[in-house]
Amino acid sequence: MKKGDFLWLLALVGFILIMVLPATHEIFVALTTKHAYIGGFVKFSILSTMGELLAIRITTGDWKIPRGVIYRALIWGFLGMIIVLMFALFTTGVQGNIVKGMLPGGESKFIFAFMVSTIMNLTFAPTMMAFHRITDTFIDLKYEKKGKVTLNDVVSKVDWNGFVSFVILKTIPFFWIPAHTITFLLPPEYRILVAASLSIALGGILAFSKKKVRIVKN
Repeated sequence: MKKGDFLWLLALVGFILIMVLPATHEIFVALTTKHAYIGGFVKFSILSTMGELLAIRITTGDWKIPRGVIYRALIWGFLGMIIVLMFALFTTGVQGNIVKGMLPGGESKFIFAFMVSTIMNLTFAPTMMAFHRITDTFIDLKYEKKGKVTLNDVVSKVDWNGFVSFVILKTIPFFWIPAHTITFLLPPEYRILVAASLSIALGGILAFSKKKVRIVKN
């Protein structure tokens, strides 16, 4: 085990302990409830960045800090705030439509969670993922060109075929919908934390998929 492996695991364990230990757990729940947007920003900026670092570790075999890591973390934080809003909108909207009889479910918590996850991931998720792919590509090009980067440069650089065929058509139905169904079965105060934590798992999935493609090409 490399030093970076130990430090990454130590950071993850520390984050988990904050959630588990009674004293810090109560503070976490109180802050998350009172300052939902700030909580979403912090959770996603930290955990999603850890997911990116893990993906690089798996793909390259070493720990490397990606270029523009601060900007990437800020974007993750911003997306975390948006996700806080979307979770509230979709849960309230689905529940309201179930009550009106416009969606199935009745009193079933599982069907409610599944409906929220499915509708959110088929509508909001692709837009968010495309936005994140564009911002990531912009940061990459900014460090490569060290000059003006146009929208055309970014859009042309993005692998849209891979984005649609893998990220949209595979990760959404086989990862995000099942994972978020479980997420929406949890109490509201834990949903954003679990959603942010899922980015670590997805980082591993994406990294393994990249390694598999490289092996096939070689």
